[in-house]
Amino acid sequence: MTEHRVDTATDADSPGSRSSRRGSSRLARGVAWLAAALVALVVMSFLPTDYVVQQPGPVYNTIGEVDMGDGEAVPLIEVDGAETYPTEGALDLTTVQVVGNREHRLSWVELALAWGNPSRAILPLDSVYPEGVTTEERDEQNAALMTDSQGQAAAAALTQLGYEVPADIRVAAFAEDAPAEGILAVDDRIVAANGQELADVSELQEIIGAGEGDPVELTIERDGARASETITPVERDGAWIIGVSLSTTYDLPVDVTIQLDNVGGPSAGTMFALGIIDVLTPEELTGGEPIAGTGTITATGEVGPIGGIRQKLYGARDAGAEYFLAPEENCDEVVGHVPSGLQVVRVGTLDDALAAVDAIAAGAPEDLPACAAE
Repeated sequence: MTEHRVDTATDADSPGSRSSRRGSSRLARGVAWLAAALVALVVMSFLPTDYVVQQPGPVYNTIGEVDMGDGEAVPLIEVDGAETYPTEGALDLTTVQVVGNREHRLSWVELALAWGNPSRAILPLDSVYPEGVTTEERDEQNAALMTDSQGQAAAAALTQLGYEVPADIRVAAFAEDAPAEGILAVDDRIVAANGQELADVSELQEIIGAGEGDPVELTIERDGARASETITPVERDGAWIIGVSLSTTYDLPVDVTIQLDNVGGPSAGTMFALGIIDVLTPEELTGGEPIAGTGTITATGEVGPIGGIRQKLYGARDAGAEYFLAPEENCDEVVGHVPSGLQVVRVGTLDDALAAVDAIAAGAPEDLPACAAE
C-alpha cells in the first residue's frame, strides 16, 4: 500500500502570502502618511503668515482728471493766480498696493498665488508694518508724507519756472538726548546754516553731514527776532545729526491744489512737479505721448529713490505708458526687470526729467539715458 504525504501548510503560511501581506501593510502605511501630509498641507495653507504681497496699484494722470468718488471728475492739478494751458498725453504717477497687514494676515495659499509673478513681491510683514505701528498709524504717516511731497513738488516746479519760493523750515520736535535741545525751541524758524540760506531741509542735512561733527552755526527766527546759535552735531547710525524733527512749508506765489485721495507716501513728487509745469506752460509738454514715472523730489529739484519700482513698471505698462522715468538710485532694481513694451529713462533731477519728456515729445527717445547693469 502506497502512503501519500500531504503538505498541510496553509496559503497564509506560504512565502508568497507573507510577501503579499507585507506589501499590503506598507501600502496602508503609505496611504496613511500621504493622507496625514495632505491634511497638514491643507491646514498650513490656511494658517496666517508673517508676509505681505506688494503689487501694482492704480495709475493717475497728473495732467488729467480724477474721480472724487461722487461721480464728479475734477482736474488732479488746479492752479489759481497764474494763467494755465490745455494739456495732452499723460504724465502718470504710479502706485503700489500692499495686500495683507497685521490685522488681516495672508495665508500660505495667497502667498503661493503671488509666487513667481514678476509683478508681485513677497515682503516680510515687519518691513512694511513695524511692530507696534498700527495700520491706521502707518496710513497717517503716509498721508503726511504725501502732503509734504506735494509742497516740495510745487516749490520745485515753480522755482523751475522762475518764481521765488521761500521755504519756512521750523523745529517740530526733539529726539532723545538731542544736541539742539536747550539751544533751539519748538517753532523756531531755521533760516540759514553756516551763512547759507536754506531752500529745504535736505540742504541743512548736507551742510551738517559735510562738517562731519564740526559745530554748525544756525541763523534762526524766534518771536520775530533773528539770532545765531551754534550746535555741535553727534553721529548716530552713520549720520551726523542735531536731533530735531523739522516741518517745512513753502510760500507759494500761486495757489497749487493737488486733488488725490487714498494715496500716500512721497514717491509721486517728480510726476507732480512735471504736471504742474505742464499746466503752467503754453506748449504741450508731452507732445501727446503717454509717459509714466516715479521718484521723490526736493524743492531744489533733486529726484530721490522710492520703493516698489518693479511693481510700478508693470502698473505703468498695463496702463498704456510707453516710457517710464525712474530715479537713477533705483537703477539696480530696474535692470533685468523691465516689462516688454516699456522704455525706462534714468533721471536724477527735475532738469533730467524735463529733458527726457522734451526728447520723447520731439520723437527722439532713443538717445535718452537708460539704467545699465554695473
